[in-house]
Order: sequence, then C-alpha cells, then structure tokens
Amino acid sequence: MGKKLVAEFIGTFFLVLAVSFTGDPIAIGAMLTVMVYLAGHISGAHFNPAVTFAFVINRSLDLRTATGYWLVQLLGSVLATFICVTVKAGQFLPAPAPGVGILSAGVVEVICTFALVIVILTVATAKKLAGNHIYGLAIGLTLCAIASVGGPISGGVYNPAVGIGPMLFSLAIGSPDFTNFLLYLIAPLAGSALARIVFDYLEAE
Repeated sequence: MGKKLVAEFIGTFFLVLAVSFTGDPIAIGAMLTVMVYLAGHISGAHFNPAVTFAFVINRSLDLRTATGYWLVQLLGSVLATFICVTVKAGQFLPAPAPGVGILSAGVVEVICTFALVIVILTVATAKKLAGNHIYGLAIGLTLCAIASVGGPISGGVYNPAVGIGPMLFSLAIGSPDFTNFLLYLIAPLAGSALARIVFDYLEAE
C-alpha cells in the first residue's frame, strides 16, 4: 500500500506541475505518458480522483485504498501548486474562460473526462489488450487532445486533483477561492461514471 501511495503522489505532483507551469497540452500529455510508464505497474497510475472513482464503482478497487489514493493525489497537487506559485510568483487556479457559463464548462468537463477515463479503462483493463505496451502513450495522447479541445473553454481540468488542489492551497495561504469547486468535482466524477458504464457495456460478453 505504501509504495502505491508514493507512486500516486509522485505522478500527480508532476502532472500538476506540468499543468501549472506550462498549460501546454503537449507538455502535459507527455508528462502524463512518462508518469504512467513510471507508476503503472505499481499503483495503476491513476493520478486523478476521477480515474480512481471509476475503479471504485465496479469494486475493482476497495474504498480504503481509494481513499488513500485520493488523499495523496490532493497532497501532490497542493505541493505542485506551492512550487509553481513560489517559483513563478503568480497564482495558479484553474477556471473556465471568461464569458463561459458553468453549464457550458460542465458539459466540456464531463465529455472530456469521459474520453480520458474510457481510454484508460480500455488500454489498462480490457482483456483483449492485456499485456499491451501502448497504454501510456494512448493515455498521454488522449489528455493532450482533450486539453487542446476543451482547455480554452472549461479550463481543461478533467481531474479533481488539478482543480481542487490549488483551491486547498489558496485556503492554506489565507485567500480561499472555491468558486469552481463543484464544477471541478462533480463534472469529472460524472464523466468518469459515464465512462465506467459505457466501458462495462462494451466489454460485456
């Protein structure tokens, strides 16, 4: 359990670091790819509470382990935010683009999280793809694509750790901003649940 939590912490930390420092879909996708190959054989390389949620839904991951994943994912995000803010001397707090309503941003977050999670479930758990070596690249390219497509609209979070970690950091420094808390919590979880349902349907014998 300890090694899994360390792996999840490291992967989430570097993913959020790439998001906060660059905002570049290519850099973010590349970072996720290498971190998946680093930790996939240890923890499953979730780095995202919404991904962990998809494994909880079908009980392939127990709640105790999932809770540990969620905690270290948030801690990794908070630390990455701290380093970004310290080094760049500026705020990092994801938000929808100016003029984009909560409903529009939510739809984008649900759809893009669905795409990310169903790809992860397919390349990592589908029986016909067992033992493949493309899983990391497929996951990283998916994040790169959806960050490019939805990022300019919703902020391109698709990951409650990326959205909520910076909010927790804002609370720690005494200037809390939880404006988009529900958006970046509920929409990715909804997209994840939908991906789980569709994946199970497609994989059913």
